Amino acid sequence: MRVGVLTGGGDCPGLNAVIRGIVRKGTQEYGYEFTGYRDGWRGPLDGVTVPLDIPAVRGILPRGGTILGSSRTNPLKEEDGIRRIKENLAKHEVDALIAIGGEDTLGVAARLSGEYGIPCVGVPKTIDNDLSATDYTFGFDTAVNIATEAIDRLHTTAESHMRVLVVEVMGRHAGWIALHSGLAGGANAILIPEQRFDLDQVCAWVESRFKIRYAPIVVVAEGAMPKDGEMVLKDGSLDSFGHVRLSGVGEWLAKQIESRTGQEARTTVLGHVQRGGTPSAFDRWLATRFGLHAIDAVHEGDFGKMVALRGTDIVRVPIAEATAKLKTVDPKLYEEIGVFFG
Repeated sequence: MRVGVLTGGGDCPGLNAVIRGIVRKGTQEYGYEFTGYRDGWRGPLDGVTVPLDIPAVRGILPRGGTILGSSRTNPLKEEDGIRRIKENLAKHEVDALIAIGGEDTLGVAARLSGEYGIPCVGVPKTIDNDLSATDYTFGFDTAVNIATEAIDRLHTTAESHMRVLVVEVMGRHAGWIALHSGLAGGANAILIPEQRFDLDQVCAWVESRFKIRYAPIVVVAEGAMPKDGEMVLKDGSLDSFGHVRLSGVGEWLAKQIESRTGQEARTTVLGHVQRGGTPSAFDRWLATRFGLHAIDAVHEGDFGKMVALRGTDIVRVPIAEATAKLKTVDPKLYEEIGVFFG
């Protein structure tokens, strides 16, 4: 049996650990062969492959990114996309496909498996941790650690100059990174997409810190929005899945705080730093287990499923169920940490 493997969407730490787990167990225990597809769904769409065997995955466990490359290609919007994928899978004698990705990549896998008869197994990957069917996605822990370290370092600069520092982190629709890193880093305000923020309240929190000679840190997710405004966009362009490019809310917020409070405010946008570099120990552990269980699902012919973490167990859920809705921050959880604001 030959199995195809691809990684789609934004890169994140742990992707190589998944690939390694799949290939090692699939080769050693099941005697399978593997074909690596380059650049997400672009690989099976255009028939671009790379060798994927045990020598190819040796030493990649601690490496960030993905040895297979990635893209945000949507084959469902390509001319004859389904036909081209089927023809290339047949050409490469691929019997099943493992798709490693987030909402968009797995959404394609769900349709290919459910509507077009292409045997697919999904592995959840997103640093935003916003897939509802799994407790955690790999990459999230690394992103939180990176953001927390940055916040820790920014505290000393804020205190030295007695200025407001606004830290913009990733999070289009879900504020998990902002929530976890902001709480762990001792932020004085955390703004997330799930809760529109009151700019006057944010400024009040900032001013209350200065009254006790303490320079505040404000953590804001890129998708956070003010009550009386709209999402701040980098530009109006859309990717192939219809998503706009976010960025800029941190800079906008810093200017608003400075003009309203008279306190100097600066912005740090962490951006792609959060998704780069070596994965944390937890992400290596989780990603490796996902890879091992994904190839088990292929071996058992349990297609149309995604592996997921529930407690400490790895289970399988329908890919369609996993991508049906996003996992967002519970208002009660956000309210719980509000005691630290201001």
